[in-house]
Amino acid sequence: MSSTDKQSVEENMVSSLSKSDPIDIIKDPYILEFLGVEKYEKLYEKDLEEQLISHLQSFLLELGRGFSFVGRQKRFYIDGQNYFIDLVFYNYILKCFVLIDLKVGELKHQDIGQMQMYVNYYTREMMNEGDNLPIGIVLCADKSDAVVKYTLPEDNKQIFASKYMLYIPSEEEFRKELQREREEIELQKELENE
Repeated sequence: MSSTDKQSVEENMVSSLSKSDPIDIIKDPYILEFLGVEKYEKLYEKDLEEQLISHLQSFLLELGRGFSFVGRQKRFYIDGQNYFIDLVFYNYILKCFVLIDLKVGELKHQDIGQMQMYVNYYTREMMNEGDNLPIGIVLCADKSDAVVKYTLPEDNKQIFASKYMLYIPSEEEFRKELQREREEIELQKELENE
């Protein structure tokens, strides 16, 4: 360790390893600039998945600490129907499976319902002794926090919707995004006060 304050660094490492709440580890947004996708290039979910697998090491770094890759297009059967989870990881800090469903468009409530089914399946069929409940992340190009809020139960700790960005936004785009977020928060406050 080359830091002059070794004790502080060690304490920080231990505290970050002891985090076991998914909200402390799940990011929003994820920056996927390492994929090298052109700003206005048409992107399909299959293409996005292939790019992420091709750049798996960079994607694991963007996901954060503790993630290890399990598989892609993990298939399971229910009542004779095939279902496919885009990406499956295991997080050894959280001690749980992390399921990722990719959406190239705006998040819809059906996407969250689909992820809930995946999480339920993994909870009932795939967990091992000592595992915590699986986490599902719907990784989408755009989302409405209101759709997420009203689709999920208030005590939700398993399903997350996170945006991805294929490039770091310009200052003007960042300013617009902040303004949009601010307006959405103000609208939520107005709705709650009614």
